[in-house]
Amino acid sequence: MHPFATPPYLVESDAPSSVVGRDERRVLARILAPEVRLVVYRRPAAPAITRGLDRLIADGTLASSLRLTATVGHPVTLPGVRDRSDVAEWLADLAHLIEIHGQLCGCARVGLRVEVVDRALCPRFHTDRAGIRLLCTYRGPATEWLDDRFADRTRLGVNGHGLTDEESGLIRDPAAVRRLPLFAIALLKGEAWPGNAGHGLIHRSPAVPAGEGPRVLVALDAR
Repeated sequence: MHPFATPPYLVESDAPSSVVGRDERRVLARILAPEVRLVVYRRPAAPAITRGLDRLIADGTLASSLRLTATVGHPVTLPGVRDRSDVAEWLADLAHLIEIHGQLCGCARVGLRVEVVDRALCPRFHTDRAGIRLLCTYRGPATEWLDDRFADRTRLGVNGHGLTDEESGLIRDPAAVRRLPLFAIALLKGEAWPGNAGHGLIHRSPAVPAGEGPRVLVALDAR
């Protein structure tokens, strides 16, 4: 079987060329199906968001990672970013993602992480001890994931004995390592989701090429 054949637990869809509406919510809601562990909703890059993030990084406003709790349905406020018109589209998109995640998980508050990093935070393949996590990479390489058919789960975590994924035998076929698209909305089902213990999606942080500036990733978890 070709390594990029669609695994049965994956749902992928492209955003329509028109305004995203019900189709987006319908596709993302499929993460609630017991057999689905990953939903990827591909969106086109937004040049205004890219320019705004580049400016925040260049002037030092967005120099380190942020962690806060956001309220569903409310504007997003980030330190030093609140009154800047050049990032209004990004903040609006963050509020949109928070609303999506809150509705799917039935929560009024969402844990928001904005990771601004120039290295791989979690360089080894792992699963999350979480329910449903939303990821969106706005800048730099996006999260990598591995199909169960090409992974040895018995070598996750401490069972890798300190070796890299490539050395430990966890990756059965290096060509099968896949990467989420930039700007895509990805929903990953973790080990804590009811009935999903032992089946959390296997994923890791990618390496960030030298000289390209930091990677900007947003992660959302229910509170």
